[in-house]
Amino acid sequence: MRIVTTLPSATETVAALGIEPVATSHECDYPPGVEDLPSVTASRIDAEASSGEIDQQVLDNSEAGVYSVDTELLEDLEPDLIVTQGMCDVCAVDEVVIENAVDEIDADPEIITTDPHSVADVLEDLERIGRATDREDRAREVRAELESRIDAVRTRTANLAAADRPRVAVFDWTDPVMIAGHWTADLVQWAGGTYGLADSGERSRPREWDSIREYDPELVIVAPCGFGLEQIAENTADLTDREGWDDLAAVRGGRVWAMDGHHYLNRPGPRLVDTLESLAPIVRPELFDESTPPVALEGIAVPFETLPDRLEASPGLEP
Repeated sequence: MRIVTTLPSATETVAALGIEPVATSHECDYPPGVEDLPSVTASRIDAEASSGEIDQQVLDNSEAGVYSVDTELLEDLEPDLIVTQGMCDVCAVDEVVIENAVDEIDADPEIITTDPHSVADVLEDLERIGRATDREDRAREVRAELESRIDAVRTRTANLAAADRPRVAVFDWTDPVMIAGHWTADLVQWAGGTYGLADSGERSRPREWDSIREYDPELVIVAPCGFGLEQIAENTADLTDREGWDDLAAVRGGRVWAMDGHHYLNRPGPRLVDTLESLAPIVRPELFDESTPPVALEGIAVPFETLPDRLEASPGLEP
């Protein structure tokens, strides 16, 4: 089966099923090697710009659209299946763009649209794609393994009283400030925290800074969508220059972390479980030692105040 994936999480899900797509999106970079596959998409946004500049570029391209599809390449590939998404037309090419592109070619591929807003949705998409690709058994195996890892974390935090759970805020954008939604509330709750700024499944959206100050998080995770650690370091002033930043309980307590949002928190694929296993020792360090996660915390998340120094010492740090 000739499969095209148009966003990183779809590529990672297909790879987990043991399938290599014939083409991916311009953003796909995991597992290693997929970046060498043909790309059927392109972006009109300078992803290396500051958070405020990117936000303005998105607004400026609202009519033309953020992404384009190479219909000539898509025609040549003759795909049987295209996996796309309907969750956010800013994060990745969405179903409307793909449907319009398919209307321009002779091939008539099946289109699977993912629209996950919770971890349960991500696992359901895994099985749905497994059925479409005749990999149902493999999909069930992968799901069982992921659920086992989730349960291992949840078991350690299940009996924590509400009063023992720190108030957590996760930023998935910093100019304007946005609180991470969708699956983030699940992950924080399972990791041993409380997430009072968004409910499970709620979309990410901008928030008034005063409301965040009123919530006064005891732990802050900075994980902007599409940003790795180096790019977060370049945009720290988005938060540190805000009135009242230094007064937040998390800042006063030294509990502010930067997390690679691009590869982990913002990708609704199998590595969301890696994200959970990385969050857990940050949220409840007394319950999770460094040997607990099968993934190394180094390169995924670092203390916010040390990020510039660490990246200066290790330029080009990658996950």
